[in-house]
Amino acid sequence: MPTTIATEPTMQLTELLVEDSMKIHKKKHEHEHFHKAQLKTMLSRYVPAVYRRRMEFDQYDISLYDAGHICGSAISLVEKRRSGRKVAYTGDFKLEPQLLEGGAEVVACDVLIIESTYAAKDHPNREQHMRKLIDEIRETVDNGGTALLPVFAVGRAQEILALLTKNELIGKTYLDGMAKSATEIVMGHPDFIKQVDLLEDAMTQATWIKDNRNRSNALNGGNIIVTTSGMLNGGPVLDYITRLNRKSKIFLTGYQVENTNGRKLVEGRPINIDGVEHRVKVPLSIFDFSAHAGKSDLHEYVKRSNPETVICVHGDPENSNLLAEELKMEGFEAFAPKVGDKITVDF
Repeated sequence: MPTTIATEPTMQLTELLVEDSMKIHKKKHEHEHFHKAQLKTMLSRYVPAVYRRRMEFDQYDISLYDAGHICGSAISLVEKRRSGRKVAYTGDFKLEPQLLEGGAEVVACDVLIIESTYAAKDHPNREQHMRKLIDEIRETVDNGGTALLPVFAVGRAQEILALLTKNELIGKTYLDGMAKSATEIVMGHPDFIKQVDLLEDAMTQATWIKDNRNRSNALNGGNIIVTTSGMLNGGPVLDYITRLNRKSKIFLTGYQVENTNGRKLVEGRPINIDGVEHRVKVPLSIFDFSAHAGKSDLHEYVKRSNPETVICVHGDPENSNLLAEELKMEGFEAFAPKVGDKITVDF
């Protein structure tokens, strides 16, 4: 019988995201990729995992390690008991610590399967970016505008709330959308995050949006709104955008996929709201708070993990190929497989 192995936060956040996906597909009358019965089956076969605790399966041992990406994210290590050979898969990871994440654990292995999302660039200095964001938010609310922060419900919302709490701005903050549910799940697992006190304070001091009356109050000016969705393709953020006063500002803190409303906004094009084009008239600020490893940290992880073979995945083809070619120059056997390719490794 198939088994799902994951940390408890991962399973709870997965359930939240899958249910939201089903709701959106149903609302848009689109084909659903999975159904409630399938979700229920997956959850019934779930085996909870704890970081660094070995789990035995047939002739293999499986261990999970903190990936430093979001709450509960994990790097998977599979070890063949008889030979001692090890394969590690990073998934999304980040070496550099964040406010709530301590940074990825480096796992020594023989074969490393590694993400390559940002193989071509490094991220800007995070501390400087946080200071700049806070300064611009203060300026916006002090001038009577609304600071609107569209965020990814999982990970980014909690990081931004922690940042606002740390800088004593949480009392002016409203939290809306699925970010509320995701934050409650994260708060239920304090052992998986650091500086849990920042989120605890956010939970008690922020105003949690419950209805349209709360939304109207949030837009009075001088407030901060943290809401989904991070790419402006749905959620409460679209309603807020149409009602911002001219002293307001929108702050994007995450990657904007091509053809999303967020990308259109970045490119200065009108966004689509319920089938109608809307030109946003308030200013925009863009910040890079990525929870992925940048170019330097990808190379650093491989160096410290010291595998014989590296397989570069989870990135645009040019990024995966770039990382593989650069690792070859550093003396590693490296591959950037295309969909359908097969790689045989000694395991």
